[in-house]
Amino acid sequence: MNNLLKKSGWMDILVSIIFAVIGIFMIVKTDLAIKIISYIFGGMFIAVGIIKCVNYFLSKGKYDFYNYDLVYGLIAIIIGLITIFCSGLIESTIRIILAFWIIYSALIRLSLSLKLHTAQIEIWNISLILSIIMLIGGIYMLFQSGALVLTMGIIILSYSIIDLIESIIFTKYVDKLL
Repeated sequence: MNNLLKKSGWMDILVSIIFAVIGIFMIVKTDLAIKIISYIFGGMFIAVGIIKCVNYFLSKGKYDFYNYDLVYGLIAIIIGLITIFCSGLIESTIRIILAFWIIYSALIRLSLSLKLHTAQIEIWNISLILSIIMLIGGIYMLFQSGALVLTMGIIILSYSIIDLIESIIFTKYVDKLL
């Protein structure tokens, strides 16, 4: 039992080192990391698509009116190819969608901070500052087309922390706003 636990401990250490190397690689070689991730996900979609298409023909699905494996397979293959060949476009699309969400949330939080001020709640200025920081982060993310994955991760993490603080403030003082 003792040997088994030691082997398990070393395996955990090895897995941790592998994850650390992957993390460092993603920070240092961001563009290459995005391409590798796109290749992996694209390959997975293509593999699933091929399996669905083969399954359709092997199971005689062409005679089953409710078997859409061929359609699902072809769609998965197309998504896989798009993921592999358009990794930059996918990264940009995700960045823009997240930026708009952060800007929207910041504007909602800005409105909330003004309501807190109207309700004469002392903490309104902290809420205002946090919503302005969130807004600046969202705008930066929107217009910084070369934003690295690391920068996007920092902005998204900051957004979630700010959003959590704002939510706590809102929940604590919601009865005074009504």
